[in-house]
Amino acid sequence: MQWKSYPDESNIEEIKKIVERYFTVYESKQEENIFAFFIKLPLQEEMIQQNFDSLLKELKEKNLIPFLREKDGEHVIFVAYKPKVKGKPKWVNILLFVTTVITTMLSGAILFKGEGSWWSILSFEKLFNGLIFFSLPLLSILGIHELGHYFVSKKHGIASSLPFFIPIPPNPVLPLGTMGAVISMREPIPDRKALLDIGIAGPLAGFLVAIPVLLIGLKLSSLISVEEIPKGTPLLGEPLLFSIISSLAVHVEPGYVINLHPTAFAGWVGLLVTAINLLPAGQLDGGHIARAVLKEKHRYASFATVILLASLSFIGMGNWLFFLLLLVFLIGTEHPPPLNEFTPLDGKRKLLALIALLIFILSFTPMPFSSA
Repeated sequence: MQWKSYPDESNIEEIKKIVERYFTVYESKQEENIFAFFIKLPLQEEMIQQNFDSLLKELKEKNLIPFLREKDGEHVIFVAYKPKVKGKPKWVNILLFVTTVITTMLSGAILFKGEGSWWSILSFEKLFNGLIFFSLPLLSILGIHELGHYFVSKKHGIASSLPFFIPIPPNPVLPLGTMGAVISMREPIPDRKALLDIGIAGPLAGFLVAIPVLLIGLKLSSLISVEEIPKGTPLLGEPLLFSIISSLAVHVEPGYVINLHPTAFAGWVGLLVTAINLLPAGQLDGGHIARAVLKEKHRYASFATVILLASLSFIGMGNWLFFLLLLVFLIGTEHPPPLNEFTPLDGKRKLLALIALLIFILSFTPMPFSSA
């Protein structure tokens, strides 16, 4: 049986029988449009997760979703109706991807423009170079990042969309052609383990692609004398990993700096995107990880992130101001708990959280942009 709409009071006994297959119920009641079952948790933590996962699977077949919470010192399973989320047709993903290929290719052509006229970016050579040496490496980093989230979500049985790429018009001020990519989670995350796995999968996958892209790009880069840099030329901050790789890949003579090849710029953007996503705030990837590790105390990490970005914006003349506003007013600094927050993280997940912190340290730069 599958309920098409929210079950009424006549169904509470049937739902109670399902819950009682996995937990001892000593009281049940209806609170507005949610059923509440007061339960006794098993003593073994493994049994809590095993039983809750089985309950979740059975209730999902009836369009219901359980939430395990603590209320006034009692453990309660709330059961609510889960409406089916209708996803976007796949042609939307394809259209956005093709559009983003075009906008990033044009952005790459701008990076290859040199001293030529603006019309020269439409030449076959510059469009080809923009596609191969900028669009392809950049979209590989962004796409594999999102596919990391997608496949790990599928592994945990959570419905999610394919990546939606976000194109932006190519321009000389910010020659990227994209604002990244996202996937849509169509179901709540079941527990802290799944939350951490999904949170780190994207940054880890993208980071591992950004490293060879950056290395190849640096090998293709040239040197330029500091005296030849025109005043007002935008300069890029150096994440720790960028400094390490560049010192190994390029021998820089005194008085010279690296003039980044567009492929190296794509790798640099990949590190920046990784660092931004790993900020421990809201529904960013780092916010997922912070919620999984710290539970309700994650809000302190979010608050610290806001203070950090505000301070860096003040010191760095607004480098982080735009993203800070996005975080506070659009993304948000709160993160909802998973359905079951009582099952603890194992040693492997704690190690993954430390790896995420290390990746953030290696990828983050306090001042991404400055000028000569």
